[in-house]
Amino acid sequence: MNMQAVSLAPIIDFYQRLTPERLADIDTLYAADAHFKDPFNAVDGVPAIRAIFEHMFRSLHEPRFVVTGQVQQSHQAFLTWDFHFRFQRFDTTTVQTVRGASHLVFNEQGLITLHRDYWDVAEELYEKLPVVGGLMRWLKQRARQ
Repeated sequence: MNMQAVSLAPIIDFYQRLTPERLADIDTLYAADAHFKDPFNAVDGVPAIRAIFEHMFRSLHEPRFVVTGQVQQSHQAFLTWDFHFRFQRFDTTTVQTVRGASHLVFNEQGLITLHRDYWDVAEELYEKLPVVGGLMRWLKQRARQ
């Protein structure tokens, strides 16, 4: 595929300033049949991708992304990010951070056709939950012995 590199600036800006209202613009970044996958979801199409982020805003306090790095080659890119949020059900005062990365693939129109998120669910999320977190940390310690 011989194509110009896609500017990552609008994508990074979209995610770093993401709000429930800005979700209406998600179709300016994604192809209609885009595939999205993360540790909890695997969906196709812009409405399903939008629904994942709508759920995020309903489930968490003040979720926000901070892009910390980027690598781009031809029709694909890799972004590293920190995702900051507060739980709604547990300790709602402590800001949590999940560190992860996204692999993005673009079509010839510069729209995202594949968005795959990579992050360690056990370390980045489960270990931070009451009860489950203690069990996860204990299992991790046992595996090191």
